[in-house]
Amino acid sequence: MKLALVGATGMVGEVMLKVLQERNFPIDELLLVASEKSVGKEISFKGKNHKVIGLEEAVAAKPNIAIFSAGGNTSLEWAPKFAAIGTTVIDNSSAWRMEPGKKLIVPEINAHLLTKDDKIIANPNCSTIQLVMALAPLHKKYKMKRVVVSTYQSVSGTGLKAVQQMENEMAGIKGEMAYPYPIHKNALPHCDVFEANGYTKEEMKLAREPQKILDDRTFSVTATAVRIPTAGGHSEAVNVQFEYDFELGDIRRILHETSGITVQDNPDTNTYPMPIYAHEKDDVFVGRIRRDETQPNTLNMWIVSDNLRKGAATNAVQIAEYLVKNHLL
Repeated sequence: MKLALVGATGMVGEVMLKVLQERNFPIDELLLVASEKSVGKEISFKGKNHKVIGLEEAVAAKPNIAIFSAGGNTSLEWAPKFAAIGTTVIDNSSAWRMEPGKKLIVPEINAHLLTKDDKIIANPNCSTIQLVMALAPLHKKYKMKRVVVSTYQSVSGTGLKAVQQMENEMAGIKGEMAYPYPIHKNALPHCDVFEANGYTKEEMKLAREPQKILDDRTFSVTATAVRIPTAGGHSEAVNVQFEYDFELGDIRRILHETSGITVQDNPDTNTYPMPIYAHEKDDVFVGRIRRDETQPNTLNMWIVSDNLRKGAATNAVQIAEYLVKNHLL
């Protein structure tokens, strides 16, 4: 097994290496790939130092799998070059997600769709993954009509520059800005760029991606995405209107029995999901489960997950594991 990690020096790349090691993914040869300015740097993996190489060299090495976390432009240009030589690409950017014919995969939900012919596989948006993890089993039972989601997203979702901005502001240091405004002691209703309809790109990902993952266009999602000064994970306040009525006990039981979900829901003991608990964990945490008393068949819940792990690295590695296990390479 020859595996290339494209974007190895970035925030998600670092977590990806951690997850590959923790899950003991079978690697005979690891290729760490990054932009020209990082070529030659050394990164340690399982106690061994690896030199960072460029994209040309990585393609020439013909890896079995290439996991991309290097931004949309790199993916658009290089993923087809890897796919053309028989490498299976798992891409963490938004480049291929909504492309017809390209599969958008959350392994617990729709990995069964994958075949040997899928040479470019898209990893969904971080905030989408945690949302659909909780919605999928409930949709199966009660059929969703409409979802309203407000996100409270960690600065780590923007990248290293944003984390640095927050840390600088907390320490009273003037430095480079990742955002148009301060993030410390602030909340920015502005994740990614604004589109013509007044929504941000992040909000439109949340509206479109769940329909593709669940292969169902009969429900709708509307979103407001907000960046907040946390470092450990994304949180979402979610309101779901179903076709059919439900019992809260059944909702908790269904979620509890869903692989990859941890229910944290006991107001008596102040038990509810928080980024501080989700940090460096792979599960999606669900709590504050209650009925919306203003309209029938409607549920409120609070969903939290580590955006760099299940929201990015872990999901990509789980896809790779599925491909290996099912001999799809």
